[in-house]
Order: sequence, then structure tokens, then C-alpha cells
Amino acid sequence: VQLQASGGGLVQPGGSLRLSCVASGPIVKVNNMGWYRQAPGKQRELVATIFSDDSTIYAESVKGRFAISRDNAKNAVYLQMNTLKSEDTAVYVCNANVLTRGSRSDYWGQGTQVTVSS
Repeated sequence: VQLQASGGGLVQPGGSLRLSCVASGPIVKVNNMGWYRQAPGKQRELVATIFSDDSTIYAESVKGRFAISRDNAKNAVYLQMNTLKSEDTAVYVCNANVLTRGSRSDYWGQGTQVTVSS
């Protein structure tokens, strides 16, 4: 199973970006999907998670600004990021809990850089 993330870039404070992540491979079912981020010198932190019933969890720092969604037909997860702040600068990594024929495991994407700067 592979996760391919895209959509990062450079944006000014107050701007918006939309991240996408698509899972591919011998997938039976994708359970929860989510986004994590890691800024330089900091630990990786959860940004948002969406479960198979579409319930969501957000980090307090992004509530009201970010929105996570998924497309089950495409095995994809999206992160709409609005009102971006400099402290949102980080490498964003997607994660998915995937059921294959043999097991259920967590998979990680390669990361996409988000830089918020004027």
C-alpha cells in the first residue's frame, strides 16, 4: 500500500491550501485517515483524523480553520487549510489505517511541505 500526498507549497499568512492524499495498492478497506505535521525542531503532531463513519478529530490549534474530508471511492483524504498562520509551517504527512487481504496496518505518505510566510 502506498500513500501519495500533494498540494503543499508556499502561501502568505491568511491564505489557503488544500492537501490531498491517495492510497493505492491491495486495499480491502481504508479505515481512519489523517494528517500529521512536523515542524523543524518539534515532534510530529496530529492535525486531523477522519474515521470511516466520517467523524473527525482536530488539534485545538487548527479548529475552525482546517477541514478534513475523504472520498471513499478514491481512497483519498483531503485537508482544506484556511487562514493559515506562520506556525502552520511544517511538513504534512498523511496516514491511513488500511485493511488488506492479510492484515490491518498503518501506512504513511512521503510528506508535503507547507510554508506560510510573507
